[in-house]
Amino acid sequence: MVSLVIPIFNEELLIDTLAERCLAAMQRISPDFEIVCIDDGSSDNSLSLLKKWHGKDNRIKVVTLSRNFGHQAAYTAGLTYAKGDYIAMMDGDLQDPPELLPAMHRKLVESNDEIDIVYGKRTKRGEELQKALSIRLFHKIFKQVSGIDAADNVGNFSMLNRRALQAFLCLEERNRYLPGLRFFIGFNQDYVEYERDDRAAGEAKMTFGKLVRLALDALFSFSDMPIKLCFWTGVTGIFILFIAGIYALFSKITGTAYIGWSSLSLSIYFLGSVQLLFLGVIGEYVFRIYRETQRRPIFLIRKIYE
Repeated sequence: MVSLVIPIFNEELLIDTLAERCLAAMQRISPDFEIVCIDDGSSDNSLSLLKKWHGKDNRIKVVTLSRNFGHQAAYTAGLTYAKGDYIAMMDGDLQDPPELLPAMHRKLVESNDEIDIVYGKRTKRGEELQKALSIRLFHKIFKQVSGIDAADNVGNFSMLNRRALQAFLCLEERNRYLPGLRFFIGFNQDYVEYERDDRAAGEAKMTFGKLVRLALDALFSFSDMPIKLCFWTGVTGIFILFIAGIYALFSKITGTAYIGWSSLSLSIYFLGSVQLLFLGVIGEYVFRIYRETQRRPIFLIRKIYE
């Protein structure tokens, strides 16, 4: 059995096309499949359209969450519910082509269990230039600072076998960045290349602010680089102040010291700003630790249509 997990949030303009293309793609793989759509608290007609498609074909399952828990939580809900031996993940905006799913499945099956995960690697992006460059820069930074050999230009679009999914679901952290977690679990991974299209209709749900929050979750969850940067900046500051102290003492002795308050004020403001910045970095770690210790559910299911 093959499962396809798709998080949905206010995608009423794409539901019909999404269902048609996904059904056609999954039927090319196997007659035994399910499409698990996670309604992440949509406020438009997305849920009604999903229920309509469920009535037409009960291989389309609909899991409704009690509210909007976010993209990564919705994926987690779908992966927890999926029953397949092979489980695919795909966004609901049709930027990732469902027609590529048979190629992913074929790679897994033909490897005779030598490959556990196949992910989609983007050779070209259809988004606006600023967004595409920002995402590419993030992937480069994440690969350097996380200590994980993650591929560039890779997102959620992928297919896993059951044993890789079981390992994936063992990771219960609340601050989730699924592509990073997928590489963290290891296993044998391969990829298929494709060109990522722009959205077919509607507005992007992953706004710049949400992208920044996801990037921060990825950075603080997988790297201690920010806190190390604070430490080494502090060490550098102490060294500079030590040199400045020697210079000031020498100037006093030789009588060449300048009288004035501007340099002193600027130094105080500069050091105060650096301290506030460092407190902010520490606060990001403390907040994430606090969220983990709360042990709240990653998602809550309101109803399942199966």
